[in-house]
Amino acid sequence: MMAMLPIRRDLHFPLAADRVRDWNPKGEHVTQFFNTLSLFFPVGERFFIHSVRQFRARVRDPQLQQAVAAFIGQEAMHGREHDDYNRKLAEAGLPVPASEAQVARLLEWVKRTLPAEFQLGATIALEHYTAILADILLREPRLIEGAPADYAALWRWHALEETEHKAVAYDVYRETVGDGPRAYAIRTVSMLIATAIFWPLVYGYHYRMMKAHGQHRDLRGWWQVLKFQWGTPGCLRRSVRPWLDYFVPGFHPWDHDNREFLADIDRIARDFDAALAA
Repeated sequence: MMAMLPIRRDLHFPLAADRVRDWNPKGEHVTQFFNTLSLFFPVGERFFIHSVRQFRARVRDPQLQQAVAAFIGQEAMHGREHDDYNRKLAEAGLPVPASEAQVARLLEWVKRTLPAEFQLGATIALEHYTAILADILLREPRLIEGAPADYAALWRWHALEETEHKAVAYDVYRETVGDGPRAYAIRTVSMLIATAIFWPLVYGYHYRMMKAHGQHRDLRGWWQVLKFQWGTPGCLRRSVRPWLDYFVPGFHPWDHDNREFLADIDRIARDFDAALAA
């Protein structure tokens, strides 16, 4: 069933705290766009783990069971590294705790209120988003070109592992919820709702991040980040077509086959091991 079998890797990226506000050479507005995405990862990935675990006992395919274990391990490592990243953002005077708490309250409401199938539907929708953005980062070097090695390595590692496990939650959904009309309706409606909630939060939190250090009135900076997102290199512009693909009946994440990038995980792991041995 599995196109790729993920592997849990225990890597740690000691980010330089003094660069957390300006690590992307394209300016603080672009840096804070990436930093804003980091706000969602720890609580979001814990929610993904929770959603998949609810269906774990119903998975019968042994290889998918193995993939679920690796998925949980990878998401736990991502959460740990972005917890550390977000602590550095908070120590730099950015409004991280309040934003993270708001996301956590929203996801706790989802867990209390919505049926487990819809929670898993939200998970596979957001996993598709992370897979899209990961693919764009891997294909477009200009997104993090010139960044310090520690920040570039963290973002690339995260993108690679999101690619490696991008179909795991989806395959759990397909095996346990199904792939008929009802399952299609749940996953597509979940994507529409997730999109309607996620991007307003991203832009709202991004504004808060810029306001914390008085950069919210810098129109040139806002124009630069909008060009970055929707012009050149266009990280969000490039996401539109693969986002629409999700609504095709019979869609599967590995229809977007980019496994050629995954060989780079081995290099990152070797560099990590070499740094520990030095």
